[in-house]
Formats: sequence, structure tokens, C-alpha cells
Amino acid sequence: MTLAIDIRHRLGQFQLDARIETEGGLVALFGRSGSGKSSIVNIIAGLIRPDHGSVTMDGLTLVDTASGVFVPCHKRRIGYVFQEGRLFPHLTVRQNLLYGRWFVPQGERRDDLDRIVDLLGIDALLARHPGRLSGGEKQRVAIGRALLASPRLLLMDEPLSSLDVGRKREIVPLTETCPSAVFRSARSMAI
Repeated sequence: MTLAIDIRHRLGQFQLDARIETEGGLVALFGRSGSGKSSIVNIIAGLIRPDHGSVTMDGLTLVDTASGVFVPCHKRRIGYVFQEGRLFPHLTVRQNLLYGRWFVPQGERRDDLDRIVDLLGIDALLARHPGRLSGGEKQRVAIGRALLASPRLLLMDEPLSSLDVGRKREIVPLTETCPSAVFRSARSMAI
């Protein structure tokens, strides 16, 4: 999995200028608050259209401002785990977990529900709605939902900050089921 980012984007008075190339694996973005880490992740995900530049993943152009290419986020097959759970409140945990699988061709699915539920320790939560979960439980469900979508790339914005050390040690290896993962900050990796 290759990922190449070469973008410029103005955020108020801040000018983001980033050039990153990676051959896959785990990539962590470090920097001060306000240095553009979340903006880079949001540009990769397709939530922000950069002013100038390009983003390519495995040779597929996701963004190229010079030629007007902008692949919408729902067509990128990128999993995104936000700092807060961002679960669908009207769906149960089981329904939230299975949501992303609807968009993945059956032959491309890498994990099954039972395996992820067992690894994340969320079996007892399957019938609950997100409003009845703790912060750590919501994060585990959000991570499970992203993994079950069999993404080409997994983006994580401090997803482990609400989890205890033991659970972090269990969850980080799960990211290895994705071809590549990008963590937004050092706090995510503090295990």
C-alpha cells in the first residue's frame, strides 16, 4: 500500500504545506496542537478538499486539484476512527458494527463480526444503543466498525485516548489487518 500526499491548504491564518510518501504499515503524525495533523487526515479521508495538490493511494488518484479530480469519501474505501466514537445513535452496537460492511463486496471482506467482537470484548454490548455506552466502549465499537469495513487504509484520530493501557495493547495489533494505518498523534500510540 503506497500513499503519497503533496498538498497546500490555508486554514485561516495557517498555511498547511505537507508532503508525505509511505509504503504502508503504521504511520503516526506528530506535532503541536494546530499544526495541521487532523487536516491532513481529513484531506486523505475526503472530508476536506485541499486548495492545491494531490493525494494518491496505490496509484489511484484520490485528489488532484490541477486536473479537477476529487473522489468522494464514500468511494475511497478508507476507514476513519474519530477521537470520539461518532456512532449512529439510532442503531444498536451490532448494527453500527455491520454498517460499513454493506459497502464492501463480499469477496473483499477480511474479518468477520464474531472475531472482531471477541477481540474487542464487546459481546455483551451488541444489543445496546450508543447512548448507553461508556467512552471506552464507544471507541471499541468505532474501531470494530472501521475494521469490519475492510478498508484499504485506516485513519485514526487519537482513537485510543479513552482506553486503558491493557485494552490499548489488545487493540493496536488489530490495525495490522489493514494494509496501512495512519494515527493522528503521539497520544494514540502511548501504550
